[in-house]
Amino acid sequence: MTRRDLTRVLIAYDIPDDRRRAQLAKCLQRHGDRVQFSVFIVDASPSRILRLRHEVASMIVMSEDSVLFCDLGLTRDSDSSRFAFVGRSRTTAGGTSRII
Repeated sequence: MTRRDLTRVLIAYDIPDDRRRAQLAKCLQRHGDRVQFSVFIVDASPSRILRLRHEVASMIVMSEDSVLFCDLGLTRDSDSSRFAFVGRSRTTAGGTSRII
């Protein structure tokens, strides 16, 4: 599987507990790029994304927390030109993908 064959996923969360929110942010920073305070972009194989979803599920309280995984398609079809910021923007690490 090449870098262009990876799936790009946008992950956003709403977690009221500071400790759980920090723990999740730390986890997601290991796997992708933070583009907003509670929004990350992760490029990975479908199986790796599934494992990440299970890891996230084990960290949160299902009745209180919410985490959105939005499949943006293959990385070859969703480069940074498809993202538009209004106001201050955050860039990903050199525009490169991380293979996880």
